[in-house]
Formats: sequence, C-alpha cells, structure tokens
Amino acid sequence: MLDYQTAGESHGPGLVTTITGLPAGLELDNDFIDGELARRQGGYGRGGRQKIETDRAEYLTGIRRGKTTGSPVTIFIKNKDSRLDDLERTPPVYRPRPGHADLAGSVKWLTTDCRETLERASARETAARVAAGAVARCLLNAVGIDGLGFVRQIHTARTGAEITPDNWKQMRDARDASDTYCPDAEITERQREAIRQAKIDKDTAGGIVEAHYFNLPIGLGSSMDWRTKLDSRIGAAVMGIQAFKGVEIGMGFECASRRGSEVHDPIQFDASRTDEPSLGFTRTRNNAGGLEGGMTNGSPLVVKGVMKPIATLLQGLPSVNLQTKQPEQSQYERSDVSAVSAASVVMEHVIGFELARALVEKFAGDSMTELAEAYAKYLEIARSLPLDPPETTLA
Repeated sequence: MLDYQTAGESHGPGLVTTITGLPAGLELDNDFIDGELARRQGGYGRGGRQKIETDRAEYLTGIRRGKTTGSPVTIFIKNKDSRLDDLERTPPVYRPRPGHADLAGSVKWLTTDCRETLERASARETAARVAAGAVARCLLNAVGIDGLGFVRQIHTARTGAEITPDNWKQMRDARDASDTYCPDAEITERQREAIRQAKIDKDTAGGIVEAHYFNLPIGLGSSMDWRTKLDSRIGAAVMGIQAFKGVEIGMGFECASRRGSEVHDPIQFDASRTDEPSLGFTRTRNNAGGLEGGMTNGSPLVVKGVMKPIATLLQGLPSVNLQTKQPEQSQYERSDVSAVSAASVVMEHVIGFELARALVEKFAGDSMTELAEAYAKYLEIARSLPLDPPETTLA
C-alpha cells in the first residue's frame, strides 16, 4: 500500500517525509520536486520566514541513481531557522490564538506553553506533504496523468476562469505568471490589493483554491467500502491541510439548489476516442467533478478547498493567559498575511498522492514495469467490452 508520514517541527532541525509502497524503478524528477517546494514558499502575502528558508528535498533512503529501489523513501527538508530549544529566540507562548490549535492542544497535552502544540500544528509541516505529493506526481506522470492547482479566490476577488482539457496547460502557464497563483491577470491585481489592505489593517485574508487532474482512467477507487471511496480519501486529505474548513468535488454545495436533471452528467460514447483512458465515454458536462460512486469516471477530477484567514493577526484577538487565566490579547508569532497561494500548491499535491495511492492499489506491482503493464492491460481489456460470458456447467 502506498502511504506516507511526516515528522518535524516548524523551528526544529527539519522536516522528514517517509513514503512506503513505491514500486521500484520510478525515476524522480528532482527539478520538478524542488520546484514545487519552491512554489509552496512563494505567493504574494507570505511572511519573512520564506526569505530565510530555501526548501530542497534531500533523499536519505530508498533512492539509487535517481530511481526508487522499492524500499521506503525518506526525504529530509532542512530548516535553516532551527531554534526550537533557544528560549530567547523561541520563547513560551501562554496566550493562545483564536482559530489556531493553541488552546485545544495545550489542554490536551496538559501544558500552559502553546509552543508544544503550535510547532507541529504549523503550516511549515506542509512542505513535507508537498514533497511526498511531488514524488507521487512522478508516478502519475509516468502513466500520463497530470494536472494543476490554482487560486480561485482571495477574500472577495474571484476569477471565473474555466479550466478544460484543451486549455489547462496554457492556464498553468498563466498561473505561473501570477504572484497570487491565479490564471487571471485582472483578478490577480484585485487579490494583491485585498492582501495589501489586510496587511494595512493588521489582519489576514483567506480564499478558495482549486485542483484539476486530467487523463485519469475509469475505475480508480471503489464503491465497495467507504474507506476505499476516492472522494472520501480526497476529502480527508484536503481537510487535513492546516486552516482548511471546507472541500467540494465538482459542483459541490451548489447541487443542493439544483434538480437532478440539472446536476447529473449525461453519458455519451465517442468511438474515435476509445484509445483514451476514458475509453470513449464522454460527458456533456462535469458537475460530478470526475467522481461517481467513489470512483473516477473518466472525466477530469475537479476539487475545491476553502482556506480560512490565518489565525495569527498583527492586531491580536481577545484571549486568555493560560498561566493567570486573565484576559489578554493573543500572542503574535511571525506569520503570513495570506498563504492561499501556498495552499493551492499543498492541495494540488495531497490530491496527487491520493490518486497515486489508488493507482498503485489497482495496478499493484513491485516495479514500475509491472505497474505500467498492468495499467495498459486493464485499458486493453476494458476497450474490448462486452466480453463473451463465461461458459457455465450445470451439475
């Protein structure tokens, strides 16, 4: 089973990602992986921490001459700003921030120092998840699956840009030209202004991010067990990102105000497209976001996630000193005004990992050669449907 686990604190020596279940022979694109780590650090509205760190993936285990060996892959991302045990530079935090894990964690682990919680709850941990997802993306790319994540909205500045199988690469280029990671130059400037104003007001800004994946085969995931439903896994992965408060697949919550005839996607068959992973089955729309019954249906995967404004405000918010129980303003920790751009990178990659997990489950093999052959064979058999029914012998 493909899986990963992260470890490390915001101001500790570094972050560690351990990935298990990768088939042998997967070639890693180090420039892509390091580039995605750098993208996570970028975006308008980020704080001073990003000027200190230069995230790079250092492979400690499981890689030989640029390829996986089949053993666990361990990635280390060094923290230059390592000062966890320096009490002068990293003092205790006794005034919890509303909206952060500070209060609940302090009570849970029976301490008045919120730092014991916030160092791990920090979004710095997402660098490790981007590393895992970028490795998984190398596996997806090996069978032709790719996609993009971008910023749909910051505060009230929202783009109506449409992403399609025909334009998504151009939209990715437009996203990369934007310092809010929005593929719309006009809305990018409005988003910058929203962030600038939040900074002036000593406040923060949240937003909506979106991810699309293309060229997915029909049948990743399963309807046989809720734990194997791909939408369930994707939902959990997205909601596990720091500061995320909502997730939608396809039309999402808009389904509630529509009738079934307006929601469900009519099925067609195009014999000229049977060589595609969709096997020629097409839709006139994609309100389902590429998932039906917990499985990919051949249409592009579309996922949206909502990131709340960051909980660390320069102005502070009413709180309580955990040592005295007296009212005080919440404590300030160096932070961003907006990290929605970075969140789009994180969401893109945690979804990518779940897709890779489902791919490995369906086309299991110890090596990339076996996985690729199993994938090709599955499409070959599926194209030949309907098969002749098996002969039956009556006793």
